[in-house]
Amino acid sequence: MRARGIGLPANFFSHYARQLGTLSGLLGMCVVLSVATPFFWTVSNLLNVAEQAVIIAVVAAGMTFVIITGGIDLSVGSVLAFAGVVMASVLQAGVPVPVALAVALGTGLGCGLLNGALITVGRLPPFIATLGMMSVARGAALMFTEGRPVSGFSGSFRSLATGEVLGVPVSVVIMVGVYVVAHVVLTRTKLGRYTYAIGGNEEAALLSGVNVRLYKAAVYGISGMLSGLAAVILTARLNSAQPIAGMMYELDAIAATVIGGTSLLGGEGTVVGTLIGALIMAVLRNGLNILGVPSFVQQVVIGSVIIAAVLIDMWLKRRAG
Repeated sequence: MRARGIGLPANFFSHYARQLGTLSGLLGMCVVLSVATPFFWTVSNLLNVAEQAVIIAVVAAGMTFVIITGGIDLSVGSVLAFAGVVMASVLQAGVPVPVALAVALGTGLGCGLLNGALITVGRLPPFIATLGMMSVARGAALMFTEGRPVSGFSGSFRSLATGEVLGVPVSVVIMVGVYVVAHVVLTRTKLGRYTYAIGGNEEAALLSGVNVRLYKAAVYGISGMLSGLAAVILTARLNSAQPIAGMMYELDAIAATVIGGTSLLGGEGTVVGTLIGALIMAVLRNGLNILGVPSFVQQVVIGSVIIAAVLIDMWLKRRAG
């Protein structure tokens, strides 16, 4: 196929149609909200939307890797809470901020690798392994703090949430950095290629010499580590680490990933789509709040959007298959 003398692959439009459709949905939602309320397009509100998207977007980036392999990670919210309280306790013990950040990332990474080991070595289904970790990590967070929040941190740590770079919140800069790195990993590295290969046909990947166990464990490790990073941002924002933090974050992360075009059947998806999905959820929540829609109605609307996204995904899969 050609357009103005430029050769395009035959599958160009089919490959990008889902992302373009998702982006069109985001832009359409912004247009509708701009008509419904004059406050939507204010700079302060747009920055607020971006900041609201950060936590779920970071968690969803890791979830994208997992779902592309055909798996699922239900533990991300609990791992976030556990990594947050461990890091907070270390900070209060007087450990330097960079070391505390490494502790948070390491805690998340460890939980993720344990998930990977349970799935690859223990041969547990991802749903069961991560469901168990969801309960274990949450219980560990509550035991570690005796159910009490850990609060009161230095200004240097809190600047991760309150600081700005050229007028842009630091947390948004971190989110963009995460997505740039994740995109490069998925599209330019062996880990990315094997992630798609495992999700597309795990048996074929194994027969081709791919160390499926290693790369699957790495993917769950990435998911856990990014949950740890999300814990850092959330703790800095609230100036408190809550053992009950992250409730239902796993569902929001899965929703952002699926809305962004990642197939629950595995083998297909992009982090660019996931970022758009996370922004759609943030814009939707922000718009409903501005319009004064009750919170319980918001849940119905967001749930309907998730169901519609999955139905579209399945329909597209059937057409392609």
